[in-house]
Amino acid sequence: MSTTSLLRLFCTLLAVSYSYPEFGRALEAPKDIFILAGQSNMAGRGGVRHGKWDGNVPPECRPNPSILRLNPQLQWEEAHEPLHTGIGPPKTQGVGPGLAFANEIRAKGSMVGVVGLVPCAASVSGGGQLRAILWYQGESDTVRSEDAEAYKGNLEKLIIDLRSDLSHPTLLFIQVALGSGEGKFIETVRRGQLGIRLPNVKCVDAKGLRLEPDKLHLTTIAQIHLAQKLAAAFLAAD
Repeated sequence: MSTTSLLRLFCTLLAVSYSYPEFGRALEAPKDIFILAGQSNMAGRGGVRHGKWDGNVPPECRPNPSILRLNPQLQWEEAHEPLHTGIGPPKTQGVGPGLAFANEIRAKGSMVGVVGLVPCAASVSGGGQLRAILWYQGESDTVRSEDAEAYKGNLEKLIIDLRSDLSHPTLLFIQVALGSGEGKFIETVRRGQLGIRLPNVKCVDAKGLRLEPDKLHLTTIAQIHLAQKLAAAFLAAD
């Protein structure tokens, strides 16, 4: 990833104190917390065509009272698609892997409790246990050869630094190997991603998953398939 990408990421680190709305049904505090970080495919563009989301929410992405997201006001609320609404740049959001991932681990992980999803953040404190960082990034690093070649070393440093900042040296880090990119150096970035050998770092592969007509973003169904891969990696490591 480029230096600019790193600076942007570190500038978005949040120290989060959990809070709850003063109205409506009381929410149970999340037990298992996951950070969703990266670029547009993590935020989700599934179902987005010509700047508009089609509104299609498959059963795998259904809301669940036991799946919460941290909203821009730093309050836990029931998660709904698009999960990243109101977070990050003002782009049209669609379906990403987060909700389908949470539904999958709740269905197949007997010890998984109330899930808290933290979009685009990297530091949480109070209540619940931070279980993993899910990372899908690198499309913009395929444009320039020097960025692509530097990707592996930069990502390794990022993982080490994040674990240090979070005082969690063995925190599970699940990354997605690119299936698309903005430039011609996709395979260079992929080699870096697939070549990381740090402890407790897992990699799932997006190569071959179906893309939207822009040839960059995963379709809604592809996001569900990716979520299932992420869930399998988490449950196998747990």
